[in-house]
Amino acid sequence: MAVYVYSIALKAHPMRLDGLSGVGDPPAALRTVNAAGLCAVISDTPENLRARRRDVLAHQEVQEQLMADGAVLPLRFGMTAEDDEAVRAALEGRAAEYEERLRVLDGTTEYNLKCSWQEEALLRRILLDSDEARGLNAAIRDGSGTPQTPLALGELVAREAGMRQEALAKGIVEALHPYVCDESFSAPGGQDFLSVSFLVPADKEKMFLATGISLANQLGADCEVRLRGPLPPYSFV
Repeated sequence: MAVYVYSIALKAHPMRLDGLSGVGDPPAALRTVNAAGLCAVISDTPENLRARRRDVLAHQEVQEQLMADGAVLPLRFGMTAEDDEAVRAALEGRAAEYEERLRVLDGTTEYNLKCSWQEEALLRRILLDSDEARGLNAAIRDGSGTPQTPLALGELVAREAGMRQEALAKGIVEALHPYVCDESFSAPGGQDFLSVSFLVPADKEKMFLATGISLANQLGADCEVRLRGPLPPYSFV
């Protein structure tokens, strides 16, 4: 029978699963599979598994309770294997790799940072700083421009916006870099110009958060800074 895999830890991990239940309706019972000094938390896979709120929360609660007692490799929601033996074979075949990742993740948590700049505010800054942009904008307003003037302004604004956002993203990451073990970038969505996850060690977490708050204050209301965490370190497994 197919099994749902939640996380992997060293066999010495306490594995306090009391009071926890797995995904599915009714909730599946949790159990463990041991091999090569490692332990995987699994349950039977329910039929028609989807990312329902109850199931996502159940998955998250397993990760959080296990992380409270030691390092784990948290697998993302929806990870399944053919059966218990397939899980055991994976533990045996990749034992050295899993042990190394557990060593790296020990005592760390993940924080995800997304940043966006209000489009109108960014445009105002470009018009304030760029003589060329102001000239093109004035030509459009007073009718003295050509049919190509709006296109030229649009291209200039897009170029300037990209350069400013790239520079700002680099500055934000550099400011937080001293307080993290690792970084994982993802493609920004929507109006965001930065989407990055940080692996933060416990002894630097306070400075990381303080620096994040300071950056948000410096950037002001025109730039939205969204910091989520602590999270299981999904991005670094």
